[in-house]
Amino acid sequence: MPPTQLRTSIKILLLLCAGNLSCAGMHEALDTPHKSITLNTRFRADTGPEAAHRSGAVEWAAGETAIIVCDMWDDHWCKGAAERVAELAGPMNRLLNRAREDGVFVIHAPSSVVEFYAGTEQRRRAQKAAFSPTPVPLSAAERWGTNWCWPDPDREPGLPIDDSDMGCDCPIKCEIREAWTRQNKQIEIWPQDAISHDGQETWNLLAERGIDNVILVGVHLNMCVLGRPFGIRQMVHLGKNVVLLRDMTDSMYDHRMRPFVDHFAGHELVIEHVEKNWCPSALSSDLTGEAPFRFAADDRD
Repeated sequence: MPPTQLRTSIKILLLLCAGNLSCAGMHEALDTPHKSITLNTRFRADTGPEAAHRSGAVEWAAGETAIIVCDMWDDHWCKGAAERVAELAGPMNRLLNRAREDGVFVIHAPSSVVEFYAGTEQRRRAQKAAFSPTPVPLSAAERWGTNWCWPDPDREPGLPIDDSDMGCDCPIKCEIREAWTRQNKQIEIWPQDAISHDGQETWNLLAERGIDNVILVGVHLNMCVLGRPFGIRQMVHLGKNVVLLRDMTDSMYDHRMRPFVDHFAGHELVIEHVEKNWCPSALSSDLTGEAPFRFAADDRD
């Protein structure tokens, strides 16, 4: 047996003995290719007015990495947001397909509509994952159908955009309503994936597979990608290595609100906020080899 396979087999046996890996998890771990992924990360140096982008490459074992897909719903109460999600979904699906080929685990997290997938193997996989205690308590605040991880004022200053109007950028404000019923159909859910919007279930899935590296994609960055119980804040608090794919996300921002810039410039400010206060970002091209995604309406240089 090659040394890498031997080390993986020993790790699986240790996890089984500790009760942290189910038989299903063992089968998936044995089938995981022994590959690595390299992310060329970007972050913000905290140097006051001299703050600037910094970069550095990280190499992760693909089998110890998960991608969490946040709230890529089939519709949205904001027409503009729905159109951007539909535009993003195809490129995101290609990203996920490529990541799976390398052995990355995919968790679909369409918040508040996971019951659409009740009874599916992917949903049962999350529900049946062996319980694992978290190193710190999970956030118990409730918002929008799930628990919520609010900002820590000692760590994270206020957002650089004003999203108090909920961020609809349409010429005529859309009416807020329950528009979503499932995940966007363009994003395939493969047999080996999992479905959950629950913080404990997500932690159990990661612990069962020995996953320490988490990549976040989906919408919306200033709200759910940061705050959901599987989102950036919670994963960082739990000690995971977290990276945001900055071309695989969007924000809810209205250009008529502070700081009065166009939608995509406002979104870029939120990305920089995350890079400075929470985790680095990278581009999907690091995994796909394709050009980074860019919204058609983003005409910035």
